[in-house]
Formats: sequence, C-alpha cells, structure tokens
Amino acid sequence: MMQRIMASLGAFQRDILEYHRLHARPMPWRETRDPYRILVSEFMLQQTQVERVLGKYPLFIASFPDFQTISCASLKDVLLHWQGLGYNRRAVNLWKTAQAVVEGFHGDLPETREELIRMPGIGRATAGAILAFAFNRPVVFIETNIRRAFIHHFFQDRKDVRDSEILPLVEATLDYENPRQWYYALMDYGSMLGRLSSNPNRRSAHYTRQAPFHGSDRQVRGRIIRVLLEKGTITRKSIISQLNIEADRMRRILSGLECDGLIVREGNSFRLP
Repeated sequence: MMQRIMASLGAFQRDILEYHRLHARPMPWRETRDPYRILVSEFMLQQTQVERVLGKYPLFIASFPDFQTISCASLKDVLLHWQGLGYNRRAVNLWKTAQAVVEGFHGDLPETREELIRMPGIGRATAGAILAFAFNRPVVFIETNIRRAFIHHFFQDRKDVRDSEILPLVEATLDYENPRQWYYALMDYGSMLGRLSSNPNRRSAHYTRQAPFHGSDRQVRGRIIRVLLEKGTITRKSIISQLNIEADRMRRILSGLECDGLIVREGNSFRLP
C-alpha cells in the first residue's frame, strides 16, 4: 500500500497546485511577511472559521499593530477587541506571548520550533504554521485542512487514520523551496473538502465532533467575560442571578476562568485581570 501511495505523490501535488491556482483564497495575513501579524492570525484561526476571522482581524491589527503595542495594552482592552471570536483564553495567550517576545527576545519573534512552543498557547502545529508562513521554513506540521487533504487522497478506504501515518506524506510532498505557498495550497484544498457532506476528517483517528455551543460551559464563559467587560466588577451572587445559571455550575465555571487567567477573584467579587 505504501508503495502505491508514494507513486501517486506527484499527481497529488499537481492536483493541489492546480486547485490553488484557480481558487486561492485572498486573506490579509497572506499578504504580509510581518511575523507579528501572522502570529495573530494563527491564534485567531486555531478554533475559529476563516470567515469570522476575516471580519475581526483588520480592526484588531489596527488597534494592536505590533508586539510592543499589544504587550503594553491592558488585558481588558485586548479581550474587548477579541469579542466575537470565542475561546477568550486565546486572547490571554496572545497577550502573554507578545509580552514574552518583547521581554525575552527584544520584540523579535523566535525562529525555532523549540522556542515557539514554550510560548503560551503555541503547540507544535501552530509553531509549524508560524515558521512556514512568517519565515518560509520547510517544517513538517499537520492541522485540520492538511489532514483532510491527505486522508481524501491517500486513505479513501480507511477509517481511524492516524496522524503518524500522514506526517511522512506531508514531509514527502513538502516544497522545500517555497513551503509557504505549498501549505497555503494544501489548506485551501482541505478547506474545500471540508464543505463536502463526506468530510474526510471523520475518518481520522483524532476526529471528535464538537459539542453544541448553545447552553454549553463555553457559552457561559463568554457571557461572563462580556458582563465583566461591561460592568468591571461583579459579585458571584449577581452574576448567578443575571445569567440564570445554577450555583454549583457557576462556581465550577468561574473557577475554570480563574485558573485560565481570564478573571481575578477579590473576596466574593470577580473582575478582569
């Protein structure tokens, strides 16, 4: 099977590049080589669809154009500009990463995977994307659209496909002269496949269906942050009443927000850091 797969790599590369030639998606973070702006886009795209990021990214960059500006901003201001993207912990991680870059690297984003993954909220995949897109480094990484493209082409009759099976193919097809454009092409192709009813990622061993947002703890966390952005400080009793959430559940959610560095408790009240 592996011999057959390796023989088809050239055809796969041609298909991906031809699709990209005809259907490349314009995105503002693809038009810059500024590592900071690419870092911001990668944080935003971690768990948010491209269309929503496109609506938020320009204003965020206008408000926080570089590492120095965002590192000096208050977390409240950063969270205010983040609203609408969800997963507010990413905003905290971005803010802390900017501070680490300013304080530890004189405002220059590190250019090694080892240094990047020590930053808050940056794992191997995000570090790989940053290296490829900001510095055009031929690094091997996998994310949801890349996974989808490879499963569709090379594992059509398989279920429970593991990333460890895909990564050698990612490496074998990598364009070492222009990895940036190759990964853009892969992601555009994978994104197209994701709109099909037979989403190939459902055959990944790592696939999990996201729980419904409505009524979830994630929704409540977002509502709490919005209340604190508006009011500044609020007591536990008031927020339980205002959001109409059962007390034990609210205690658990507030504790999680506190552990994530999103809120600070002062007595029986809570505020943003």
